[in-house]
Amino acid sequence: MTAKPTASAQIEVNASPDQVYELVSDPGKLAEFAEEYSGHSWLGGANGAKVGARFRGNNRKGIARWSTTATVTDAVPGRRFAFDVTAFGFPVSRWQYEIEPTGDGCCVTESTWERRGPALKVVGAFLSGVKDRAEYNRRNIEATLRRLKAHAES
Repeated sequence: MTAKPTASAQIEVNASPDQVYELVSDPGKLAEFAEEYSGHSWLGGANGAKVGARFRGNNRKGIARWSTTATVTDAVPGRRFAFDVTAFGFPVSRWQYEIEPTGDGCCVTESTWERRGPALKVVGAFLSGVKDRAEYNRRNIEATLRRLKAHAES
């Protein structure tokens, strides 16, 4: 991705890049760390994180529940995992995890790029109660990364 993400954060993790990749590239495990994202089911016979694999993402905020469809776009073990998200066939966002080796483990950067058109932004804000999605996502990313770090280092 060349455009600046709408929300991003990073954290140092005292674990190998391969170990961290295994966590972020498993949508079921990732749901344990995330704020809104709560689970998944693979689609079209997919059963793992490979480029082109699709999964239905289950999301929640308070009493609100919704699902999206994600398509894996990058699956480079130990380096990068990313997926594009759609809802009702419309682009919503891209999520990406970059993993850089360090002396004691790795640095993980989680980023998102909002791709909602004006209509989806209005509907999304109304349904979710979130007016500043970029700031909300930044805070959620920070919480997700803290949980990822705690799990990987335990």
